[in-house]
Amino acid sequence: MRTLVTGGAGFIGSHVTDAFLADGDEVVILDDLSRGRPGRVDPSATVHKVGISDADGLKSVVERTRPQVICHLAAQIDVRVSVDSPAADAAINIVGTVNVLEAARAVGARVVFASTGGAIYGAGVPVPSSEDELPGPEAPYGTAKYCAEQYLGLYNRLYGTTHAALRLANVYGPRQDPTGEAGVVGIFCGRALQGERPLVYGDGGQTRDYVYVGDVAQAFVTAARTDLAGIWNIGTSRETSVLELIDVVGKAAGRRLDPEFAPARPGEVLRSALAVERARAELGWTARTDLADGVREVYRWIEASSPDRGLTA
Repeated sequence: MRTLVTGGAGFIGSHVTDAFLADGDEVVILDDLSRGRPGRVDPSATVHKVGISDADGLKSVVERTRPQVICHLAAQIDVRVSVDSPAADAAINIVGTVNVLEAARAVGARVVFASTGGAIYGAGVPVPSSEDELPGPEAPYGTAKYCAEQYLGLYNRLYGTTHAALRLANVYGPRQDPTGEAGVVGIFCGRALQGERPLVYGDGGQTRDYVYVGDVAQAFVTAARTDLAGIWNIGTSRETSVLELIDVVGKAAGRRLDPEFAPARPGEVLRSALAVERARAELGWTARTDLADGVREVYRWIEASSPDRGLTA
C-alpha cells in the first residue's frame, strides 16, 4: 500500500512513517518543515516540502503520488497558541484538513485523521471519557479538531467515503522536543537532566492520559488496514497527575525532583483520560507500553543526546 503522511517529519508523524515502512508500505511525506525535522525521517520515505495550507501544492503531490491512504497529522498543536491566535489555529486545523479531504477525494484516498482526545471532551464529562460523550472543548485547538472531525463525517455522508479519526491522548516518546512548548514528559526529562526543577502550572493535581508514541503509530497502521469509518479514542484509560508524572521522571533520573509552581493556564481541563474499549473491540488495538518504561526510553534518548532517529523504540 502507498501511504501519504502529512506532518511526517514531526514527532508523531515520523513514528507513524516508520510503522508503515516496517509493515512493507511505500510512504510519502508531506511536511512544510516549519516544525518537522528531516533528521526524523527514514531515508526510504520520500519528503515533499509542502504545507496543508497550500491547497494547490497539496493536491499536486497527492495526484502525482496517488496514495491509497492519507494519515493526516499536520497541525497547529499548541493549546496556548490557539488561545492567543484562534483564527490562525482554525486556518491550519480546519481549513488545512478540508484541503486534505479535497486532495484525497481527487484520487479516492481514505483519510485517517489525528484528532485530539485530551482537548476535545472538556470538563464535566465522565473520566475516562468515551467517544459517545458530547465534546465540549475549552480551547480553540479542541474546537478546531472537533470541527475537522465533522468535516470527515460530512464527506463520508456526501461522497460515500470511509474516513476515520483517532482521538489521541497525550502522546509522548523519543523525538519529542524537550525544549519545546508542548510535550510535558520530554520537557520534564530535559529539565531533570539539566539539574533544573520541573515547572508545574497549577497545583499539579490535574491529570492526563499518557500514551507511548510507538503504540499510537501502531493504531494508525491498524486503522489504515480497515475500511471502517469511525472515531476511536487512542489512549490507556489511566489518569496520571502531573505530580505523579514527576515521580516517574524522578525514578528514571535516579533522584527526587522538587517541582516549581506557577499559575494555572487558561483553556486546559483539570482531568482527562480516554475510554478505549471501542478501539479494542473494533480495531483490535491496545496500548502496550507502561508509563514507567516509556518515560525511561525518553530519558535515555535525551541523556544520550541522540540524533532524531537515535535510541528509538
